[in-house]
Amino acid sequence: MNDKPFMPKATAVWLVENTKISFKQIAQFCDLHELEIKGIADGDVAKGIKAYNPILAGQLTREEIEECSKDINRALVLDKKTLDIKSEKKTNTYIPLSKRQDRPEAVLWLTKNCPQLSDGQIVKLVGSTTNTVSAIRNKSYWNSSNLSPKDPVVFNFCSVEDIKKAVDKAERKILKRRKEAAKEKKITQSNED
Repeated sequence: MNDKPFMPKATAVWLVENTKISFKQIAQFCDLHELEIKGIADGDVAKGIKAYNPILAGQLTREEIEECSKDINRALVLDKKTLDIKSEKKTNTYIPLSKRQDRPEAVLWLTKNCPQLSDGQIVKLVGSTTNTVSAIRNKSYWNSSNLSPKDPVVFNFCSVEDIKKAVDKAERKILKRRKEAAKEKKITQSNED
């Protein structure tokens, strides 16, 4: 049954401590017994359990809590639209030999055509690793001799817009560093005088 909140006892502790909702409503929402909720309020049950905020967790809205505190007969409703977490496990898919060179070649293309991009930006664009990017940049990659630069857009790793945004961001960083360096140089010159 998925109508139960995540960490029901901890959620019940939070609701008891922070709301004016009846024990019966909390018991129904958390799928616990009403006496358990009374025990939580008395401090007999769930002594070591840390309160879990269902609002921050996206299980309840503040409005829902306010409505239920006004009407004792209204049941708390779990906010399911934000709770739909994808449980799809990422599976390692086989990459054919013919495609294994695509990422390193895309990295090489980016390092040649957009040298202002940081290793981290290239990693995000292509989906490679920082070690691979730095090795290709330093020409110490194990298969460097067989790499030929190929546009990452062709491989569908990123779009032209993604590359433009990354380049703009990199250029803004470079400009900011130059301004800071010039400012620092001015300060050191004025201190010497």
